[in-house]
Amino acid sequence: MKVAGFSFVRNALKYDYPIVEAIQSILSICDIFVIAVGKSEDETLSLIRSINSDKIKIIETVWDDSLREGGRVLAVETDKAFQAIPEEYDWAFYIQGDEVVHEEDLPVIRAAMEKNLNRKEIDGLLFKYRHFFGSYDYVGSSLRWYLNEIRVVRNNKSIYSFRDAQGFRKGNDKMLNVVAIPAYINHYGWVKDPRVMQAKQEHFHKLWHNDEWMEENIPKVEEFDYFSNIDTLKRFTGSHPKAMQERIDKVNWKFDYDISFNRESLKQKAKRLLKKIGWDTTYRNYILKK
Repeated sequence: MKVAGFSFVRNALKYDYPIVEAIQSILSICDIFVIAVGKSEDETLSLIRSINSDKIKIIETVWDDSLREGGRVLAVETDKAFQAIPEEYDWAFYIQGDEVVHEEDLPVIRAAMEKNLNRKEIDGLLFKYRHFFGSYDYVGSSLRWYLNEIRVVRNNKSIYSFRDAQGFRKGNDKMLNVVAIPAYINHYGWVKDPRVMQAKQEHFHKLWHNDEWMEENIPKVEEFDYFSNIDTLKRFTGSHPKAMQERIDKVNWKFDYDISFNRESLKQKAKRLLKKIGWDTTYRNYILKK
C-alpha cells in the first residue's frame, strides 16, 4: 500500500498558518507529500523547502484571484496537488494548512486504509473534527461547526475537490462512498493573534465575496473580536498533537471565556432537538458505508 499526502498553501507566514505542523503531523504515514505552493507575499516557498524530508514534492502555482464565488480557487488549488500524485499511489491523504492530526490517531488511520484498500466501492475515509476557537483551550460546541469531513480519498482522478475545498465529489457530481473512522482532524483556523485573525478575515472573505459585500460586512478594525462571534464553546481537556506543541508554547495573546455565558441560537437548539429524536439535519456531502 502506498500513500501520498497532499495540500496547498499561500501566504502561510503572513496569516500564521501552521502548514509545517500540518504536513509533519501525517508525514510518517505518507510515502510522498505533494504541496501546491501559490505565489506568495512572504517566504512561504522557503518555509516549505525548509522541511527536512525528501518526501516533499513542491508544485509552484499562481492563484486565480478572479474566482471569488464560493471560495472556488481553494478547490482549484487542491485539485492541482491531487492531480500531481502519481498513479502508483493507492490513497491520498488531504490536510489543509490549519489542520493537524494527533500522532495517536495515525495507527488508526493507516489500519483503516489497509482494511479498505481492496474494497473498491469505498472512495474515502471520514474523519471527526475538533474546531479550536480563540485559544488552544476551547473548542466550538454548537452545531454550526461541521462535525465530519473526508480527508483520505482513493487516488482516483475522477475525484475532485468540491466547492470551497471542504470536501470531495467524483465523476458527474456524485457523492463519495466513505467509511467513518475514529480519528480526529484538529482544526486550528480560528486560533490566532487577534490582529492576524482580522487580517486573515479581510483577506479570506475576498475568496468568497465581491468588494461591495466586503465593504458592508467586514468591519475595519485592527483586532478580530472573538467574543462577538461565540455562541457556545467548551473547554478542551485533551492533549494536542506533538507537532503543535512549540507553536502553542509561543502563544502571545490571552483568551479566556466563561462557558456559563454560552448562548445557543433558537435555530441551533431546534437542530439539536431534532437530532436527539432521530432527525439529523446535518449537511452531509458523502454516503456513509459500513
